[in-house]
Amino acid sequence: MITIWGVYRSRATRNIWALEELGLEWRLRPVIQAYRLEAKEIDPRAPDAPFNTRSPEFLRLSPAGAIPVMEEAGFVLTESLAINLWLAQKAGGPLAPKDARETAQMMQWALYGATWIEEHALAIQTLFAAEEREESALSVAEAKLARPLAVLEAHLATHSHMVGGRFTVADINMAEILRYAQADAALMARFPRAKGWLELCQARPAFKKMWQARLAEPV
Repeated sequence: MITIWGVYRSRATRNIWALEELGLEWRLRPVIQAYRLEAKEIDPRAPDAPFNTRSPEFLRLSPAGAIPVMEEAGFVLTESLAINLWLAQKAGGPLAPKDARETAQMMQWALYGATWIEEHALAIQTLFAAEEREESALSVAEAKLARPLAVLEAHLATHSHMVGGRFTVADINMAEILRYAQADAALMARFPRAKGWLELCQARPAFKKMWQARLAEPV
């Protein structure tokens, strides 16, 4: 059985969504982020601390102390986007690449999202979650996203999905990256194709199931 080490309120949502789409058998081993314990003035290294990203057992799996981690029959893989690509190839079917060209394209978009979009999209999510938003910081993040989102918008003008003209793991990976910027309605309105594509991805039953579980998880 596939084990995902992490929690719903993390990048593990990408893997959980993919697993639900693929119909693979899996289980979640809860691992809370150390910074969330520190925010509650709990020492993550204390013997009685909840199992977290600095617990010795977890650090043996992930020396970086980051979630999610996937484990199956002794095979350990980190990095959520890489985990999803592996899960799709393992399961096969329409979500997986059909040939070497699609494999390369899925890797391309995963790397593009991770290097060009994710950092600034995360900044936007953080700013919108703050009690008082720094408008200057928001403007900077929006400006940083203008070029990569224009690239995504142009791609979706001629392609219904990220790769292969069908919903694949590449859509899951990019959708979960772009989701961080979704709270910024003004920004998303500038890229209507990307906005519409994201909403279609999130209308899928597997996403809805994952998201409901995420909302039910304690903050």
